[in-house]
Amino acid sequence: MSVPLFEILLVEDNPDHAELVKRSLEDHPLGNRIHHLSDGEAALDYLFHSVKGSDSRAPVKPHMVLLDLRLPKVDGLDVLREIRGKRELDEVPVIILTTSSAEMDVKKAYQSHANSYLVKPNDFQRFDELIKALGSYWLGWNHDQGKALSKPSAATAGQTWKHLTPPQAYGESS
Repeated sequence: MSVPLFEILLVEDNPDHAELVKRSLEDHPLGNRIHHLSDGEAALDYLFHSVKGSDSRAPVKPHMVLLDLRLPKVDGLDVLREIRGKRELDEVPVIILTTSSAEMDVKKAYQSHANSYLVKPNDFQRFDELIKALGSYWLGWNHDQGKALSKPSAATAGQTWKHLTPPQAYGESS
């Protein structure tokens, strides 16, 4: 049985953070193709084919968008609003993945219809666990319009759930 290939758009201006995300998702049991862009304008151009008059085609529809908030050229919240403004993309999960834990940022992201808001941990191991859990949930356990995409194996299922424990359970603040 072949593993489905999931298209992920990663919009992250910090090359170190982008590399950590890519490495963590490459190790994931599901097949992933990660398209990395480092600014909001490039993300919108990619999604909406705004390069050299090719915007007559339907938008690119990745399985998931991982979106930083503080981006050059076009802010992450503006990218999110543009995505949510297109009917063709309204079912694509957009996960905010940022260093900001500011209450106003969280509020604005959810008001703009982000599917999830995750604060990047400073610790590499926790960052890796977060990305793997994120991949398991959005690309494995989550259902796409009532249809299961796939499920992680029984061997990884227990690992997936332990990764979902919030930082507060460890007495840490975000």
